[in-house]
Amino acid sequence: MWKVEYLREALEDIKQLDQGQRVQVVKAINKVAVNPLPQTEGGYGKPLGKKGGTNLTGYCKIKLLKLGLRVVYHLVRENNSMRIIVVSARADDEVYLMAQKRKEE
Repeated sequence: MWKVEYLREALEDIKQLDQGQRVQVVKAINKVAVNPLPQTEGGYGKPLGKKGGTNLTGYCKIKLLKLGLRVVYHLVRENNSMRIIVVSARADDEVYLMAQKRKEE
């Protein structure tokens, strides 16, 4: 299992969810942490790329369809960690713009 790390902002994102959403998001993250590699490498992660003014190549997402939420994460392969960047509603690709911004900080 890969180690899961959270950006401070991602922890704030999770705190803003209601209890039921929080439980489901954490459960999904823990499930993917077993094998967070991109699907192209046999893992659970859905790879992101360049789209709509963002370049999230090397990042992956977890889609929680029923909740309308996305989790964007980055793999740090040298220490087997999965860094959670953002947890937010998909709303017009806003989640990806937030990830792009946090990536640059």
